[in-house]
Formats: sequence, C-alpha cells, structure tokens
Amino acid sequence: MRVQVAIIGSGPSGLLLGQLLGDAGIETIILDRASREHILSRVRAGVLEEGMVGLMDKAGVGTRMHAEGLPHDGFSLAFDGRDHRIDLFGLTDGKRVTVYGQTELTRDLIEKREADGRPTVYEAANVTPQGFDGESPFVTYEKDGITHRIDCDFIAGCDGFHGASRKAVPENAIRTFEKVYPFGWLGILADVPPVSHELVYANHPRGFALCSMRSQTRSRYYIQCALDEKAEAWSDGRFWDELRRRLPAHHAEAMVTGASFEKSIAPLRSFVAEPMRFGRLFLVGDAAHIVPPTGAKGLNLAASDVHYLFAGLMEHYKDRSNAGIEAYSGRALARVWKAVRFSWWMTTMLHRFPDTGDFDQKIQEAELAYLTHSRAAETVLAENYVGLPY
Repeated sequence: MRVQVAIIGSGPSGLLLGQLLGDAGIETIILDRASREHILSRVRAGVLEEGMVGLMDKAGVGTRMHAEGLPHDGFSLAFDGRDHRIDLFGLTDGKRVTVYGQTELTRDLIEKREADGRPTVYEAANVTPQGFDGESPFVTYEKDGITHRIDCDFIAGCDGFHGASRKAVPENAIRTFEKVYPFGWLGILADVPPVSHELVYANHPRGFALCSMRSQTRSRYYIQCALDEKAEAWSDGRFWDELRRRLPAHHAEAMVTGASFEKSIAPLRSFVAEPMRFGRLFLVGDAAHIVPPTGAKGLNLAASDVHYLFAGLMEHYKDRSNAGIEAYSGRALARVWKAVRFSWWMTTMLHRFPDTGDFDQKIQEAELAYLTHSRAAETVLAENYVGLPY
C-alpha cells in the first residue's frame, strides 16, 4: 500500500492532521496500537485556545463543539481565602477559551474520518517508521499475525510520549530536556454541576487545587498530592473533604458532591525533544513535548504543531516548495518553549513544593500579590492562557 502521508497515532493531533490533509486532497492512513473503543474511553483535558477552535472549524468538525462547548471569558485565582478573577476577554481584546472535552473532540474527528471513508488501522502492533532518513520512507506494522508495509512520502509521528516515532530516531540525532515535578494531581470526574461557571485555580497551604468542568452537569476536580499516593486510597468522601479545605469558603459551601466515575493520579513533567523533524519523519504533539496541565497547553500545543506541519506539507504538494517542511521544527519549537515556560511558571506559582523554605514561600506570595494588582502582569498571564499566535 502507498499513501502520501502515513500518520502514526489516532489521538487529536493525528486525526486533525489527517482531516486537514484529506480535505486538501492529500492521501493519508492513520495507524494506532489501541482500539477505537479504548481511544474514545480516555479521559483528557479540554480547554481549547482559539487557534485550536479555528483548526477544528477548518477541518469541518466544529459544529458540536460550538453547540456543546462552554466559552470562558475568564478564570479565578484563589488564595488567602478569596478569589481574584482574570478577565481573559477584557485583557486580550476579546479572546477567550472554550471548554470542550478532548474525548468529545476526538469522537468528532473519528466520526468525520469514517464518514469520509478515509482509512484508519486500529490495534496495529509493532508499528515502526523506517527509511525516513532517505527518499523512500515506509511504516511496517502487524495485524492479525500478518506484517504489512505502507510506503509513503512522509511520516507524521503523532503517537504520544511512549510511542514508536521518537524511539525510532537515532539517539545521537535528538536532544531531550526534562523537568519532573515532585508531586502529582489526583483527579476525579463526577456528574455534578461545577462549583463555578469558570475554572478556579487555588493556591493553599495544603496544596494546589483546580475546579474544572466538562459540561454544565459534569465536573472535573484535581488536588495536588504526593507522588507515592494511590488513587484507591482516596474515597470520594475523603477527596471532597480535602478539596473543600483548599477552596475559599463560598466555593466550599456551594459545592455539590456525588459519586465519582473516574479517579486517577497523574504525575507532572516538562519534556521537550529537539529537533522535531528527522528527514521525512516529523514529531507532533506529545511525541515531542509534554507540559504540566496547569497552563492547559498540552492539547493546544499539539494543535499548533499540526498547523505548522500542515502548512509545510501544503507548500510541498501544492507549491513544490520544501521551505515549510524545513522550517517546521524551528517554528514549532519556538512556540513550544514559550508554552513550556508559561506552564512551568503557573505550576511554580500555584503549587506547594516539598522543599520550599520560608524565603521561597514569601516569593510565591509576593508573585501572586503582584500579579493580582498589576494589569500589565494580568495581561501577560491572559495572553499566554488564551494562546499565543501561530
């Protein structure tokens, strides 16, 4: 089999790239080691920058997102027992974010790809990109005991942090940068109304907390926890009690609790691999970079990678120019590192670190006080939160 672009990974970045390329008349196939059902069962973040919303519209899959997504014009920073609202809309000349679950976004993309009759192979074992340092790249995989080969012009590695694409790159050709944070997030999903109509980020002596939502009737809540904690050690009652302790009183009193249907602990890390292009193989999204979820940038960075790669491939096929392909890594990484910085800053400002001394604690408190009393500082936060331009 031969296609123009072989895409490894059917998460949002692979599906979005495949949809944009397919609509432009460029043939693709998507391979994924997981099943369709597993992909649609994964719980992920869902705060979308306007750039991501625009790409969904461009791909023709924005209808349900606009109907069911929740536009947010701001969010709250809670500390010292009070809220301080960050007016995203007012500080950025009318920009906002949209809360729409990544699972729903993925479902929209999968269903559109299926309706368009474009091929996806699920449960593909031992997917391996090869030959990408020459003129004839190809991907091999196993399905039902048979080894298959797909010849292509380019390979897009959209298969996440643990995927095969980055692992296929020779060790001496790639450089990685990593910071592992000394805590995790314990998160739950529950079918209860959110405590606030906007997200609440809380800094508290007991640790960070985040009040988020997936809809008007489904809430996503997180609390900072130690890395050695076990999710099964946290009953729903224990979680709700701890969350209330970390919120201002008016939120704690207004909170509606209920049984959770998903509970997990996620470690936090910052990770970047450079470069993001190796001949005819491109790394996209989590395959190249990970950010802590504090700044809501993971999914949105994957979208900006797709934007740059799609533009480069369009130049190659439509204009017979490789300028965009050659510039892909530099363009993507310039935006990636700014988002890594923002996510690191939000994380250090809002969490309690186990080795924080009195001096560092005072600096954190001063940072929050300055931020919430300076329009210039608020504007910097707001510009980064709604998303820097592509």
